[in-house]
Amino acid sequence: MSVVIDEPTTAEGLRASVLATELDTIELARLAEVMGQVRLRDGAWAVREGEQRRTLFVLIEGRLDVTHRSEGSDTAVYRMAPGECAGTRAFVDGSPRKAGLRAAGDCVLLTLEPDDFEALLEQQPRLVLKVMRALFRITHSNLMRANQESDQLRNYVTRSHGRY
Repeated sequence: MSVVIDEPTTAEGLRASVLATELDTIELARLAEVMGQVRLRDGAWAVREGEQRRTLFVLIEGRLDVTHRSEGSDTAVYRMAPGECAGTRAFVDGSPRKAGLRAAGDCVLLTLEPDDFEALLEQQPRLVLKVMRALFRITHSNLMRANQESDQLRNYVTRSHGRY
């Protein structure tokens, strides 16, 4: 994994993300200054399930598979599209990664480290508040999607009387 800092591209990519929904141009530029940029080749890992990394990832180009490890192999459970974020829980609470992130083709990610983000708190408190609201919306959306998938599975099992 190679890290390349390119602030104009970072700001442009960030603008299209759900993380930047409420940010004005100045706030967007300030957040972009503290973010990194990672280019991954097809099949490369941004992070593996179980790692302690707290990095928040924002996909700005390409596709990224969210994977879960089961019975010794990694299975893609969701394919991210540009503008989506991953790693909100680990970013906020420091818990181990519950999923891996693997490039599905070449892709570009923005990265945000908790220490860099927290350093903005004194100088840019409204920026931090807006990003935290975005993280809440992302987490809520993920929870709603998981609930919907659970309901669909429950309905399938109920209609088929437990037969697969």
